Amino acid sequence: MVNRQILFMMAALSAAAYGQNAVTAGRFVVEHPTLLNLGFEWAISGDANRNAKVAVKYRKAGEAVWKDALPLVRVGGESIYRRRENLDYTVPEGFAGSILNLQPGTEYECSFEMTDPDGASGQTRQTAKVKTRTEPKPYGGGRTLHVYGPDHQGPKLEPNFTSVLQAYYGAGLGDWSVVWERRAQPGDTILVHAGMYRPEKLNYVDPMMTPFDGTMSLTLKGTPERPITIKGAGDGEAVFDGAGNHRLFDVMGSRYHIFENITVRNTDVGIFAGQKEVTGAVGLAVKNCRFENVGFGVWTEYAGSSDFYIADNLFLGREDRFRLIGWTGPLWASAGPYGSHQLTSYYAVKVYGPGHVIAHNAIAYFHDAIGISTYGTPEQDPDRRASSIDIYGNDMHMSNDDFVETDGGVHNVRVFQNRGVNAFHGGYSSQPVFGGPVYFYRNVLYHVPSGVAFKFSAKPAGLFVWHNTIIGEQAIRDPSANMHYRNNLFLGRDTPNRGIMAWANATDAHSTDYNGFRPNRGVKAQYTWLGPKAGEQLYEPKQTDWKTFETLAAFRGATGQEAHGVEVDFDIFEKLSPPNPTNRHAVYHAMDLNFRLKTGSKAVDAGVVIPTVNQGFAGRAPDLGALEAGQPEPKYGPRWITWAPFYR
Repeated sequence: MVNRQILFMMAALSAAAYGQNAVTAGRFVVEHPTLLNLGFEWAISGDANRNAKVAVKYRKAGEAVWKDALPLVRVGGESIYRRRENLDYTVPEGFAGSILNLQPGTEYECSFEMTDPDGASGQTRQTAKVKTRTEPKPYGGGRTLHVYGPDHQGPKLEPNFTSVLQAYYGAGLGDWSVVWERRAQPGDTILVHAGMYRPEKLNYVDPMMTPFDGTMSLTLKGTPERPITIKGAGDGEAVFDGAGNHRLFDVMGSRYHIFENITVRNTDVGIFAGQKEVTGAVGLAVKNCRFENVGFGVWTEYAGSSDFYIADNLFLGREDRFRLIGWTGPLWASAGPYGSHQLTSYYAVKVYGPGHVIAHNAIAYFHDAIGISTYGTPEQDPDRRASSIDIYGNDMHMSNDDFVETDGGVHNVRVFQNRGVNAFHGGYSSQPVFGGPVYFYRNVLYHVPSGVAFKFSAKPAGLFVWHNTIIGEQAIRDPSANMHYRNNLFLGRDTPNRGIMAWANATDAHSTDYNGFRPNRGVKAQYTWLGPKAGEQLYEPKQTDWKTFETLAAFRGATGQEAHGVEVDFDIFEKLSPPNPTNRHAVYHAMDLNFRLKTGSKAVDAGVVIPTVNQGFAGRAPDLGALEAGQPEPKYGPRWITWAPFYR
């Protein structure tokens, strides 16, 4: 009798464990599409042993042949926290992932199949037909409203106005500036002719119709097909000079506006597009513009701001142009609690919300170049959190802190084909990320004195680091969960007392292989490893949990990682030397640097295939680093610039 009871209890426990390990499919979410990528989320329950998988295939609508995409990433259970700000978040159970490197304006059929050796229930097959976006353009069939500056002499096209606000609202002067009886309509283009447009905010009858604050508030609603456009006419430079005001354009509450071919300067905030928990903008496009002497270029903190397109702009901030500095330290010590210097330019572009594209901008002399708002605990509504965001093709120079911050990202943030030269504290940051995946691939980094190429901090989760060329170290030791490295190059600068690579893994979901490393000479602790065993959660490791190794072979033998990793030197490049590690404040210029691999070098054909990322390789296998040998470099920065914006 006792044996029967024991057997029954054992069978019941086994069935319960099996039930917990089996997966049940939940809500499937198609995220906001971008021009080049599609993102998806799939909630689950069960799968306690985390062996469920989701295979992904795709094809152009109407085509017969399916292609393999990256599998969705298993997320859930990771603890994201930072105690001093009371942040404490556990990633919900599920899958998330992207189909990468698609074509704009194209409809795709996407197929998803969830499997689990322990059993799968619910709707385990999903299909979706999704169309990528196209670059926003003015509507060709709307009215054209001409704006000429107050000092314009000569003929004027009809209908004409003396300011953007007069054309936009029919606004008057003084108290009548808020009487909006003749508003622009969806599809209208406000064509701004050459001239200087400077608010006289202390003038009661300011010709720009911005008495007291000098801010142009734009709140009307266009549509995706019929946006409202404010565009330079092309007959000379249309300059909006803020005369030192705080905000020049405020587009909170607007929908589908395009700013194109204008210059914004001499203001704290060029375009303000959203305040947290108040309101924001939808469908904002800013392209082919210049921002000069600004504290902020384009900025939204609102979770419901979505589908921005910020591309081909030049952003020049106010920070030091002649020496690289950080925001702490004795060089710029002041009365601040951290000995920090005065902040004169914060971000060129900072966003929150889904579906944003930040591409091909040239950015210099800011605290940070591009960022997602750190924000805090993400909202549950997929349309109100930082997911499906693309940051690519940007050329970044002289950041006091970081090049790109994905610090409030949730799912499907893609950071690729960017170039960053000179950042004091960090290169590409996730501080934190709330589950991921965040894909960092084919980025270039040069001269980050801190030794933090990827600032993975505040316990981020879901980090995929592929095909990057890093001239410098990865030294940060704050544990991250679900972190994976492939096909990267990390080349040390012979920085004293610093190893080339540290892997700080928070859980047993981690991997690293097919990477190339150039160790720093004279350093014994080259490779630092924190790798929890199966089932371990090691968010606050003890000092004894860390292991160090002098050679890649020793690291491989002890951990089983980097089975195909190689040690390299600067002779893998056509011609490239490292920055001087003893001169932390030096300034280097991208036009002087050649990141192309030498044909036949040790980094050529040394990588592994990653679906949708590197199929176009030549030779036996993909090359390591950001640039495939023999192929042209990507275009970094605005596509209309044919000269070097940050040279000498």
